[in-house]
Amino acid sequence: MRHLIAAAALMSAALLSAPVWATPLEQATAIAKRYPLVDGHVDLPMRLFETWENVAGPAPGGEFDYPRAVAGGLSAPFMSIYVPSDMEGAGARARADILIDQVEAMVQRAPKKFALARTAAEIRANHAAGLISLPLGMENGAPIEGSLDNLRHFRDRGIRYITLTHAKSNHIADSSYDEVKTWDGLSPFGERVVHEMNRLGIMVDISHVSDAAFYRVLQISNAPVVATHSSMRHFTPGLERNMDDDMLRALAKNGGVLMINFGSFFLTEAAGEWSKKQRAALTAFTALQGPNFTKEKGKDFEARYRERFPYPYATVQDVANHIARAVKIGGIDHVGLGSDYDGVGDSLPEGMKDVSTYPVLIAELLHRGMREADIAKIMSGNVLRVMEQVEAKASL
Repeated sequence: MRHLIAAAALMSAALLSAPVWATPLEQATAIAKRYPLVDGHVDLPMRLFETWENVAGPAPGGEFDYPRAVAGGLSAPFMSIYVPSDMEGAGARARADILIDQVEAMVQRAPKKFALARTAAEIRANHAAGLISLPLGMENGAPIEGSLDNLRHFRDRGIRYITLTHAKSNHIADSSYDEVKTWDGLSPFGERVVHEMNRLGIMVDISHVSDAAFYRVLQISNAPVVATHSSMRHFTPGLERNMDDDMLRALAKNGGVLMINFGSFFLTEAAGEWSKKQRAALTAFTALQGPNFTKEKGKDFEARYRERFPYPYATVQDVANHIARAVKIGGIDHVGLGSDYDGVGDSLPEGMKDVSTYPVLIAELLHRGMREADIAKIMSGNVLRVMEQVEAKASL
């Protein structure tokens, strides 16, 4: 009897000491700040290249700035060093160096807010110190320009993952978006790139690559790989850019991580179909305009099209649906977040329009019964584990 009374007393004390949350969102916000929160893909560098803002303060021109990142608990947004496909063989390396310079300048201007991070340990240390890490990932391998010396150059500059290609097949790999599959997966040089990335401790990112390229990467990589900003093809049939169930099973066997993209057209079939129809209508309008077409006319057409045919935005529930399926198919250890903030235009889900809104998603996951420990894995634990494994495999 004394044991039962003692146990009851301990339970009562635990309940009294447990925090009482006024709202689920407050609980979610506390979780977002308790653990590092790593986002696999934020397109801030290209946004600032096109229109500069000081993101150390409020910067309403996009979806990322320091105040909103702090509010959302964002610890480590991978800065996307994005080089457009049409720069293949036309100044790609120089563009990548400029964008890296921009990120380094952000840290120099606000060293009490931002810090560079090249390892998982540095991301954790910066989070503990109250700094937002700015790790670097290169979107599109075009800047390698056929030279492994360039690959080593970017590793030395801090690049810690490379998305092998983008919208078009390049000299490394075929693209999921390109109808022309030049290599039936990876080029011979692309295979050398993957091996050298393993040796240098750079994560291989298989977002954007064709299915054949994905499977070839898994065959030859001796380290886990990542999909930094993709979602589940189950919800978007026919969208090769997303990952099907068999691919996720293979990725999980490899030890890698799928990081869910927040763009509506990655999340729902309705948004994808809307985008196809809008592009077809814009193409027809452009042809009718002929030599009279201008970018301004194109933007006006797009605005009028949206007014007539409202965009079917996804919801936070749709994002959570992708996470839930990824966990079901691949396991809790192989799912992360890769929002694509500042990279998917006006297509972000209702209620998740900028980097302040990660707690909205965490609250939805809590509502569905997900444990805090598992949410922490999705927030950062899984991708930091992959970073550490890739670092350990390196043989510099």
